Amino acid sequence: MIDFQDVSVLYPNGVRALDGVNVTVQKGEFAFIVGATGSGKSTLLKLIYREELPTQGQVRVMGDDLTDLHPGAVPYLRRKIGIVFQDFRLLPQKTVWENLAFALRVIGAPSREIVRRIPEILDLVSLTHRCDAFPHQLSGGEQQRASIARALVNNPPLLVADEPTGNLDPDTSWDIIQLISRINIRGATVLCATHDREIVDKMRRRVVVLDRGHIIRDQQRSSYDDES
Repeated sequence: MIDFQDVSVLYPNGVRALDGVNVTVQKGEFAFIVGATGSGKSTLLKLIYREELPTQGQVRVMGDDLTDLHPGAVPYLRRKIGIVFQDFRLLPQKTVWENLAFALRVIGAPSREIVRRIPEILDLVSLTHRCDAFPHQLSGGEQQRASIARALVNNPPLLVADEPTGNLDPDTSWDIIQLISRINIRGATVLCATHDREIVDKMRRRVVVLDRGHIIRDQQRSSYDDES
């Protein structure tokens, strides 16, 4: 599903965000990417949906070599990747339903598909009762659920989440991670960058630890600080 081979990213200001990273994520896996601020987590995720390109090395996602991918093919790649951000990025002047419908119209979905698909996703994220609400009328947890719904509305095989619980209280954070876990159980591959040690420790999934652009640990069913 995802394969990084000797990947480095050097920004024009001289910052080396990643340095010789090798990591593979198999179809159906759930992996946490953890590390301090500036360790390279967000850069690693941006490479997956081709917001960044590597300075060195090869990035393959779902069989595509992203270093050689034609720019015109990037939108088609992103249709296969659900992306969830810490700051939600919902369209403020559209309701929850309209946000999801917009995401489907962008990829050319017919009206009958929009009408069929949106109720399914709203039910999955427990937001059916808030479908007519605007983002400013939602709690932080509801906004993140709406953001996840938008990421899933075209049924992507890969979900990438960048600090999806960063602005949420502990109870709501746990609810969001449990939702993402259910999405993984339904078949999606999930890669989640987080600072939340408690969630990582509770979940006991694969943990990839970054430190100043290097992977210093990669363990299955691990915790944030587990060295065993």
